[in-house]
Amino acid sequence: MLDLNNKSILITGGTGSFGKMFTKLILEKFPKVNRMVIFSRDEQKHYQMAQDFPEDRFPQIRYLIGDVRDLKRLESAFEGIDVVIHAAAMKHVHLAEYNPMECVKTNINGAENVIRAALNTDVKNVVALSTDKAAAPINLYGATKLASDKLFIAANNIKGKRDIKFSVVRYGNVMGSNGSVMPFFLKKKRAGESFLPITDSNMTRFNISLEDGCEMVFYAIENAWGGEVFVPKIPSYRITDVATAIAPELEQRVIGIRPGEKLHEEMITASDSYNTIDLGKYYAILPQQSPYSFYTLSDYKEAFNATKVEEGFSYSSGNNKTWETLESLRSLVKKHVDSNFEV
Repeated sequence: MLDLNNKSILITGGTGSFGKMFTKLILEKFPKVNRMVIFSRDEQKHYQMAQDFPEDRFPQIRYLIGDVRDLKRLESAFEGIDVVIHAAAMKHVHLAEYNPMECVKTNINGAENVIRAALNTDVKNVVALSTDKAAAPINLYGATKLASDKLFIAANNIKGKRDIKFSVVRYGNVMGSNGSVMPFFLKKKRAGESFLPITDSNMTRFNISLEDGCEMVFYAIENAWGGEVFVPKIPSYRITDVATAIAPELEQRVIGIRPGEKLHEEMITASDSYNTIDLGKYYAILPQQSPYSFYTLSDYKEAFNATKVEEGFSYSSGNNKTWETLESLRSLVKKHVDSNFEV
C-alpha cells in the first residue's frame, strides 16, 4: 500500500495542470507528507498556484523557481527529496517545430539533468511523464519525448548500488488541460463563432482525466521496478464527436492537419508488443531483455499476475475498443472542463 506520509516529493513543471492536480491529491491522500516542492521556471504561475495552495495553510509546500536546463539548480532542489515526478516539458507541437533546439534543450537535455541530479543526491524514485506522441513519433516534440523516455529507462543501467529506480508514465490527451481541444471548442462557442475548426473529420485521440493521470503516477511510484513505460487503458474520441457534443449548432469546418500532427495517436507500437505485458488496468512496456537485465518477463508475470500481449499488438486511438459517446463527452466537459456547461 503506497504511503507517502513523511516523504518529500518534488514535481518539475509543478505549476502546470498536472502539477496542481497532483499536489491537490497528495495533500488529500497524504496529509503528513514532509515536503511538497513545486519546481518551475515560471514565476507568474508560481504566484498563481500559491493563491490556491498558500504556504500559511500548507506549510509542507515549497515553491522553487528553476529550470530543468540548469543541473546545479536541480541538484540543490533535489537535496532531501525522496520522490521526483518529472512533468516539465516543452509540449506544443507547432512551437517545437518552429523552435527545435529549444525543445531539445528542455525535453532531452533537461531529462538528462533530472537523471544526473537524482543520481547525485539521495532520490529514491523518479517517475517521468511521457506522451502518446512519443510512440512512432512524426514531430519533434514526440521525438524528444521518445529520447527522454529512453534516457529514463537506461538510467536504471547506470545507478550502480544506489537505491533508486526510474520509470515512465505515458498517456494521451488530458481533458481540460492548457491547449486541449475541449476548452478550445467551448471558448469558440461562447465567443459566438460561426464554426469550429476541425483538422480532419477522421481524427481520433485518446482521452484521460487529470485525476486518472495522477493515479497512474501513484501506481508507478508504488509498483515500478525500474525501466517500465506504463500505459493506461483509456477510451478514444473522434474530434467530430467532441465538436458535436459541445456545439451541435455550429458548422464543423475542416482546415487540414497541422505540421507534425497525426490522424491517430499511438501509445504502443507493434514493435513494442514483444516486451509488453497486460497488468489489468494498465499495460507496461518493459525494457528489452539483455545480458544485463535485472528482471525477466516471467518475473513480472509472477509478481503481478500479468499476461503477455500478442506479438504484433498495437494500441492506437484509431483501433481502440473503447470509445467516448456524445453523452459521455458532454458529461466529461461538465465535470472536468466547465461545471456551467449545459449537458
